[in-house]
Amino acid sequence: MPEPRLATSADAAEIARLRSENILSEPLDEAWLTTCTEQLALGLQAGGDARAYVVDSPADGLATCALGLIHAVLPAPKYPKGLAVRIHAVATDPAHRRHGYAKAALASLLDHLERDGVTLYELYAGSGSAPLYEQLGFASDSALMRMTRFPAAVEGSGS
Repeated sequence: MPEPRLATSADAAEIARLRSENILSEPLDEAWLTTCTEQLALGLQAGGDARAYVVDSPADGLATCALGLIHAVLPAPKYPKGLAVRIHAVATDPAHRRHGYAKAALASLLDHLERDGVTLYELYAGSGSAPLYEQLGFASDSALMRMTRFPAAVEGSGS
């Protein structure tokens, strides 16, 4: 099995593609893929807020990615450095599934984040992927709630 490697900014387009094609309910159009790629490339630079491990496809591109976005939380005994991560994407091209790539990439990512001092890990799991995350130590939390809000148009702004 190919070994996972730490992603660089050069991998941003492939990570965005894997997320778009394998996770999102609707694939992103080219404009959104470009926006995601540019933002992710910055985050993957030294000092950025993104960490990812990838497995290269034997053919071309990436077979798998595991991407986390680091953010600050107020320090506490369980979060001494005040660092948390949201596992934003774990995706594998269909042709490369069932080879253990996702598990290997995510395990490498978690080890890296632990060395960076991250102690709080969050992710959203579908029923099909929950067993993988449970094997790696994640537990479900029925208290998690979610909402998307867009700013209301300001009266008189022409929006």
